[in-house]
Amino acid sequence: MGPEVAATRIDELRNLIVYHNRRYYQLDDPEISDAAYDLLFTELRQLEARHPELVSPDSPTQRVGAPPLDKFQPFPHPSPMLSLANAFTEEEIRDFDERIQRFLGRSSGLFPGSAETIAYVIEPKLDGVAVNLLYDHGVLATGATRGDGTNGEDVTLNIRTVAAIPLSLGGNGEMPIPERLEIRGEIVIATASFRVLNERRLEAGEQLFANPRNAAAGSLRQLDSRITAKRPLDFFAYAIGLGADRVMKTHWEVLAALKSWGFKVHPFARIAAQIEDCVKGYGELFSAREELAYEIDGMVIKVNDLALQDELGAVSRSPRWALACKFPAYQ
Repeated sequence: MGPEVAATRIDELRNLIVYHNRRYYQLDDPEISDAAYDLLFTELRQLEARHPELVSPDSPTQRVGAPPLDKFQPFPHPSPMLSLANAFTEEEIRDFDERIQRFLGRSSGLFPGSAETIAYVIEPKLDGVAVNLLYDHGVLATGATRGDGTNGEDVTLNIRTVAAIPLSLGGNGEMPIPERLEIRGEIVIATASFRVLNERRLEAGEQLFANPRNAAAGSLRQLDSRITAKRPLDFFAYAIGLGADRVMKTHWEVLAALKSWGFKVHPFARIAAQIEDCVKGYGELFSAREELAYEIDGMVIKVNDLALQDELGAVSRSPRWALACKFPAYQ
């Protein structure tokens, strides 16, 4: 097979593998068997081995293979990863809405009916490890831990091993991809996968992980990415840092853009037309938490309108427009 034919076939295989990764990891609706997928991947790997000049950093074959690191390097986040204020009761959720109303000058709380209804988006608060992904012209450039919100650790080699994280962004053209783009989300391990992981560690005489979050954190901070690649890490996106001001006007549109670019967004995410819908969602999610595939420790509320988010701003490194509604600890 000549170079031109090989280049064409390599492009075809890469596109097929990216497509089937999306069907499997994002849509949970695979079209081909694991064996058929393995044949595509093997063919690509063999072609790239014969034509190393055609290997590109965003090829599916380039997720694993770098030598172990001596240590992680610091990474300054292009835009800060703020922490969220906490709430623990339904009344505190209602107080959150009232604080926003007061800040916007819409209500003093003294005149019922004077406040305008604010729409929110509610999402599960996944119990994992927050990371920041930086894409340059649609190609994954860096993956970093949150750290202190200003500086994290560069764990790019490990991030690249997570199959649910696209090495290059796709899309249908409806939502253009900014030249530089930060994607925020959570590295997690499904409960069922965590049990299998611990069973294998028990058989091997290795120390067991305490919980899925502990397993995810330990796996992400391995200096040898080949170890990380063997762990069942998953990823859900929930926000955009740098690049969010392009064409999106609401957080709901942000979530739609994330899905269109190839990321998984938690299926429970929904619009809440008013604060009482948030209270209702909190109760529903608390009741359903043990039935979910991934551990959660609460619910996150965000003002849907991005212009309102900008107007509300932040205080003490926490945005006024978002709230983490924590669940009581397991007894």
